[in-house]
Amino acid sequence: MELLTVCDLNIFGSDHCSLVHGINFSIRTGEWFALIGESGSGKSISAFALAALLPNGLRREAKEIKLLGQDLTRLSEAELRKIRGTDIAYVFQDYQSAFTPYFTLGKQMDEVIQTHRDWSREERKKKALVALNEVGLEGLKVYQRYPFQLSGGQLQRAALALAMMMEPKLLIADEPTTALDAMSAATVLSLIARLKNEKGCAVLFITHDLRCVRRYADRVAIMEKGQIVETGAKEEILKNPREIYTRNLLASVPPLRNVPKRLPILGEEGVEGGALYAAKSNF
Repeated sequence: MELLTVCDLNIFGSDHCSLVHGINFSIRTGEWFALIGESGSGKSISAFALAALLPNGLRREAKEIKLLGQDLTRLSEAELRKIRGTDIAYVFQDYQSAFTPYFTLGKQMDEVIQTHRDWSREERKKKALVALNEVGLEGLKVYQRYPFQLSGGQLQRAALALAMMMEPKLLIADEPTTALDAMSAATVLSLIARLKNEKGCAVLFITHDLRCVRRYADRVAIMEKGQIVETGAKEEILKNPREIYTRNLLASVPPLRNVPKRLPILGEEGVEGGALYAAKSNF
């Protein structure tokens, strides 16, 4: 079943230049959909555009952005606020900006629940504690702390708890492990995978880490210069990429073993001398 369908999405800058050029993709219910590409290819702003969260100076145009059959492009700002945090939730790359430093995490989580649910104070606190416990944090202890009292890994897990608290249909994770060490990153990715399976939500995962794609993704879209150049099942994309850009992207992954004496040459004609397949076998 199609959860999200994006048709002819364009994003324009303040000078009317086109940043994203008519992209199309869909995400199925319960699917891990990875959007990959080099920096500046338009991945993050495309994800922000889904729920109209673009920065000032950018605007979106789309034929339709349908979430469970409802066209988000036709909703008012007030209607979109009801969807953000409930049907669509975000985990951002800059996890520290997800919280204000002046209030405890508990107060900030309580405000989110109050925005979407008419629950008592006790019910809201119980829901927040459950969400924190689900991501491996000490619920009551963390609930009473300020953001600066948590480590980076703990704060990213708290951001994940905040995003998943209202059990969204779609979780958008924008490079959520970029600023974390390897152990914390692995923990966060495992948590996202577990919560996805337990809650039944879909994940739109934006990343540069192709090893994460290999481990977690169901389908993959490759983005280059504001366009999606290739989409398909993970196995199909990784084993038999059709586009030269995709081949070069896969070949750019440094091998962990059997390191070649000479690095592959990447260019418009593709990867030289079969280096692509040597690189693919190492991630």
